[in-house]
Amino acid sequence: MGAIQDAYADDVGHCYGCGRLNPHGHRLKSYWRDGVAEARHTPEPFHTAIPGFVYGGMIASLIDCHATGTAAAAAAEAAGVPVGSLRFVTARLEIDYLAPTPIGCELTLRGVPLEVGARKVVAEVTLSARGEARARARAVLVRMPETMTPPARG
Repeated sequence: MGAIQDAYADDVGHCYGCGRLNPHGHRLKSYWRDGVAEARHTPEPFHTAIPGFVYGGMIASLIDCHATGTAAAAAAEAAGVPVGSLRFVTARLEIDYLAPTPIGCELTLRGVPLEVGARKVVAEVTLSARGEARARARAVLVRMPETMTPPARG
């Protein structure tokens, strides 16, 4: 299976963190395998907090998008529908920054669904660098409200 985010419809593919249609965003790609979502991303030098370390907001952005992808894949699998047919947004995100995250290396994200319901998913996401966990988050994700879906053109 390809990236979770690549399965999203074009009208919702513009997210700054993971939208394939946003040329200025991170374009994070999460992959669903055996009940776990994994992603890899290498921050650019301008994502610096202080020299040598990644800005915490960048870390939060990656975790946020990976959590919504985790929720979309887990809920789709539970409902027996194609990945990408269900979209989720973040209702709550709690991040523990465990250690400074070095810049200039690949980051790994691992998302695990803890609770999967029809309208709500709770997931844990761990961000690692150089084999060490640098941040861990618990996210509550909810189905994207209809009010966020662009109207049909016609």
